[in-house]
Amino acid sequence: MTRTFSDIRAVIIDLDGTMLDTAHDFQVAVNRMREEFDLPPLSVETIVSFVGKGTENLIRRVLAVDYTPEQAAQHYEAALASYQRHYLAINGEHTQHYPEVREGLQALRDKGLRMACVTNKPIAFAEPLLEKTGLREYFEIVYGGDSLATKKPDPGPLLQVCTDFNLAPAQVLALGDSANDAQAARAAGCPVLIVPYGYNHGEAVQNIDSDGIVSTLLVAAQRINA
Repeated sequence: MTRTFSDIRAVIIDLDGTMLDTAHDFQVAVNRMREEFDLPPLSVETIVSFVGKGTENLIRRVLAVDYTPEQAAQHYEAALASYQRHYLAINGEHTQHYPEVREGLQALRDKGLRMACVTNKPIAFAEPLLEKTGLREYFEIVYGGDSLATKKPDPGPLLQVCTDFNLAPAQVLALGDSANDAQAARAAGCPVLIVPYGYNHGEAVQNIDSDGIVSTLLVAAQRINA
C-alpha cells in the first residue's frame, strides 16, 4: 500500500543525487586535482561511489585509491585545496536536473509547504549551484555541510530546520537519495522518502530504512496531503 502523509508543513530536500545530477562536476574537479598529483583519472562511477558524506570524505576516499593511509594524510590538505579550487571554477557546468525536479518543487510550493535544502556540500558550493540551476528561489533556508556543527547523517541540520520553522519533526518530511538522508531523518524524528536514482555509496536504496521510495520529487509531492 502506498503511504500518504498528512499534517506535513515543510520539506527538507537534499541536493546532489536528489535534485541535481552533479556527478560529472565531481569527476572533472577530482581528476583535475589528481592530474596535479600525477595520478591517473578515475571513472565517474568510482567517484560517485565516494559521494555523500561531504567533501572531506570524498577527497580522503579519492586519495586512498593510490596512497597508503600515511601518504593520504600527508597529501590531504593540498589535495582538498586543489579540488575546491577546481570545483569552484566549474561548479554547475556539467550538472543536470533530474526529471520532474522543478515540477516537484512547484507542486510542493503550491501546497503551501515551507522548504529547506540541507546538503553535505560546502555552502560556498551549494548556494551558487542552486542559483545557477534556477532552484534557489524555492528554498527559505539552505544549509551546507559546513554551515552547522554537524552534517548528515547526524540529525542536527534537520533539527535546526525544524527549530527555524517552529515545527515538530513529525511535520517535516525529508527527501533524499541515500542512507545518510534516511539516518538523519530517523534520528531527528522526521518522516523520509528516498529517490532511487542518486548517490547511495553504491548500495541499493531498497535496503534503506525509509518511509518509501518515490520515482521523482513530483511523485513525492503527490504523496503529501497538505
